[in-house]
Amino acid sequence: MKIFNKQYKLIKNYNEAFNEEEFLSKCTDYFDGYDYIVGDISYGKLRLKGFNKKGNEKYKEINDFSRIDTYIKDNCAYGCKYFILERENV
Repeated sequence: MKIFNKQYKLIKNYNEAFNEEEFLSKCTDYFDGYDYIVGDISYGKLRLKGFNKKGNEKYKEINDFSRIDTYIKDNCAYGCKYFILERENV
């Protein structure tokens, strides 16, 4: 899937969370610099968050991709549907 002229692939789709149409309607150029985009569905609403690897110039510790599991556990509704998109050639 192409997003902002960069190729992304779906690497996790927990409980069939990914809906391309809904994702594209929510995703803005704010997410352009992220290596990973996580989407979670809580109370019927899709929320998006970006994460990066350390080599990314926009890397910040709070958005370290190694913290995705912690983010889902601590900031998302228990058992919610979620997906992870990874930018290819990261």
